[in-house]
Amino acid sequence: MTRGRRTKGAFRLATIYDCVGIYLIGLILLAAGAFVSEEFFTARNFMDIMNAVALLGMAAAGMAFITYSGNMADLSIPSIMAFSGIITVAALPFGLLPALLLGVAAGMLIGAMNGFVVGRFNANPILWTLAVAFFMEGFMRFTWSNNQVYPDIEPGTSGAAFIEIFRTSICGVPLIVVVMLGMFVAGHLVMTRTRFGIESKLTGSCRAAAGTTGINVPRVVMTGFLAAAFCASIAGIFITSLNKLGVFYLGKGYDFKAVTAVVIGGMMLSGGRGNMLGVLGGVLVIGLLANIMTFMGINTFQQNIVTGAIFIAVVGLGQYRLRKRGKDYA
Repeated sequence: MTRGRRTKGAFRLATIYDCVGIYLIGLILLAAGAFVSEEFFTARNFMDIMNAVALLGMAAAGMAFITYSGNMADLSIPSIMAFSGIITVAALPFGLLPALLLGVAAGMLIGAMNGFVVGRFNANPILWTLAVAFFMEGFMRFTWSNNQVYPDIEPGTSGAAFIEIFRTSICGVPLIVVVMLGMFVAGHLVMTRTRFGIESKLTGSCRAAAGTTGINVPRVVMTGFLAAAFCASIAGIFITSLNKLGVFYLGKGYDFKAVTAVVIGGMMLSGGRGNMLGVLGGVLVIGLLANIMTFMGINTFQQNIVTGAIFIAVVGLGQYRLRKRGKDYA
C-alpha cells in the first residue's frame, strides 16, 4: 500500500512538472534568493547571472537540436569549442573576419563528420562523439605541441579586436548575452515553424517510422549536428576571447552542463519532446541556483554535486513518467 502511494506521488510530481514547467522552479529560486542576500534582486546581479550562463546557453541551444531529434547528446561539444577557438586565434594574421569564419567552419566540420556517421550509419551518438572528443583532444595537443596559442594583442591588430569580442556590450547588454538569446529565438522558430523542426520531432519520436513516411532521416540528423556545432563554435570563440588564448581544454565540462540544461528544461533524451523555451528556462535555473549557492558560500565542487543530483532526479522522473505511459526510455 505504501509503495503504491509512493508510485502515485512520483507520477503526480512528474505531471505537475509537465504542466507548470521549469519556470515555476525559477520563480521558487527567485523567492529563495530574496532571503539569501540583499544584493540578489539587483540589476547588476541579474546581468551577472545572464553573463555567467551565456556560454552554457549557447552550448545548450545547439545540444537541444541533437536531443530533440533522438540522438541524446554530442559529447564532442567541448572539443568543438576548443578547436574553433584555436583555429580562430591561429588565423588572426589573415584578419578578424576571416579568422572568425574559419573558426566556425572548423567547428562545423567536426559537426558534419558526427552528423554523417550517426545519421548515415546509425552509430551510437554517445560512443561516437566521445571517441571524436578523445581524438580531437589528442590532435590539438599533438598539432600545437600541448601549448597554448596566443593572439597578438598589440593595439590596432586583429588580436586586439578579437579579445574585445567577449567584452563588447550593446546598449549596456553584453554581446554574449545578446547572441545567446538570439540563438534561442532562432532555435524556437526553427523547431516550431519550419519543416526541419517538424521532421526533427518525428525523427526523435520514432526514427523508423519517420523513415517510412519519406523523411530523409540522415539529412535531419546531419542538420541537427551541424546546428549544434555552429552554436558550440560561436561559444568557443567567445570563451577563447575571454581567456585571451586558444588551448585544447577550453570548453571542458560544457557537454554535461548543456545536457543538464536541456533535460532540466523538459526535453526527453529519447527525443521528440520539449521545446527551446524550456531549455532556456533550464539554463536560467542553473544560473539562478549557482548564484544563490555562491551567496551562501557553497564552493564550486559542492555546486556540481547539487547540479548532478538535480539532473539525476529529473531524468529519473522523466523515465518513470514515460514507462508509466507505456513509452520508451527517457
